[in-house]
Amino acid sequence: MTELTALTAAQLVDGYRKGEFTPVDATRAALNRADEVQPAVNAFVRIDADEAVTGAEASAERWRRGEPQGLLDGVPVSVKDILLQRGGPTLRGSRTARTEGPWDEDAPSVARLREHGAVFIGKTTTPEFGWKGVTDSPQSGVTRNPYDHSRTAGGSSGGSAAAVALGAAPLSLGTDGGGSVRIPGAFCGIFALKPTYGRVPLYPASAFGTLAHVGPMTRDAADAALMMDVISGPDWRDWSQLGPVAGSFRAGIEGGVRGLRIAYSPSLGGQVAVRPAVAASVRQAVESLAAQGAYVEETDPDFTDPVEAFHTLWFSGAARVIQHLPPAKRELLDPGLREICAQGARSSALDYLAAVDVRMELGRRMGRFHQTYDLLVTPTLPITAFEAGAEVPHNSGHRRWTGWTPFTYPFNMTQQPAATVPCGVDGEGLPIGVQIVGARHADALVLRAAHTLYEAGSAGIAPPATGG
Repeated sequence: MTELTALTAAQLVDGYRKGEFTPVDATRAALNRADEVQPAVNAFVRIDADEAVTGAEASAERWRRGEPQGLLDGVPVSVKDILLQRGGPTLRGSRTARTEGPWDEDAPSVARLREHGAVFIGKTTTPEFGWKGVTDSPQSGVTRNPYDHSRTAGGSSGGSAAAVALGAAPLSLGTDGGGSVRIPGAFCGIFALKPTYGRVPLYPASAFGTLAHVGPMTRDAADAALMMDVISGPDWRDWSQLGPVAGSFRAGIEGGVRGLRIAYSPSLGGQVAVRPAVAASVRQAVESLAAQGAYVEETDPDFTDPVEAFHTLWFSGAARVIQHLPPAKRELLDPGLREICAQGARSSALDYLAAVDVRMELGRRMGRFHQTYDLLVTPTLPITAFEAGAEVPHNSGHRRWTGWTPFTYPFNMTQQPAATVPCGVDGEGLPIGVQIVGARHADALVLRAAHTLYEAGSAGIAPPATGG
């Protein structure tokens, strides 16, 4: 049944419906793959085999009766170990996390998956509290790229990206505060969506505030639309959630891009140095959108790099995360995290509000930009995966992870939906991603454009060999 690990969630559900295989078959195949790849890539902090098989057996019985519980009944999923999942500890990549129970509550997105019959196979790795764009932590070690084990999987949802890429469940829940589903999605060759802020409820609230989003990490855009139809369900615990979705994300995904106005910004107006292989693959994806009938114009959004304001917001959030820890516990933290926390603790309320002002102006500018353009397309990242265990590429001159992620964090500040779509590989066989950004609330349009690339054969890459 190993071929089941190559199927999308939609294909699995179709197979269950037709009686071609069962949720138990698919779950055992995903668990076997997870065990197989874990020593090499370290995608999981916990694999819950007994719980998964029990859940799959219950799902199989529902399918046998012709009474599936929901849209994802029997589909294996994984969850980033930032989000609460009842039945086990959520460690957040930190040796300072408490491990005592009762651990009896699901995060909203996890609860919606459970209500729809999804089968949970395990929790995936994250850097400590999700603070950086690569995945390594004092608690769980280094997570490696499925295509080259010497390279990073990206982060902070690196475990989820590696798990999906390698067939250890077709769906995963990630979080994104500055690119954290899109960065590893691009490095690992999968699809990932950061929805409009509030579209997927979040609880407990993130210390990083309204920068932090929850989103699907999947094989393709169609699976992400299916997953969004589940996880965007309301939850009273998130006071900042958006209202109910009108209709289904899957309903319009086949609509194509004909007539859409698409802005293509290859380097944010020359602000970003993009590697030639990345630039070439992204341009080909843009040309594919044009060939499908979109009106494409090479132009740039009107903003300068907001990195200093982002740092103020991000580092202050990090300082808040560890505020309760005594000095002895702080010694257990990732040294880089301690450093940014110290910087964040020095920010004043006025510094924070000044950063909020920058954020609001950036949002206004992008709102005006989308009066002219339906979508913005950029590279997801200017580079491909670099050496594992490092925050920044060797000899890059960057001090922090934000130095090599200039295309991602601005759209956390504006709360816009943004997806990464695999669009090729470089000369070393490392995946490249193209980013599609929509106006706030235009999640369905982003998914539609991404799906068009898959349908045109301009998205998706060959999967990595088992274990890389």
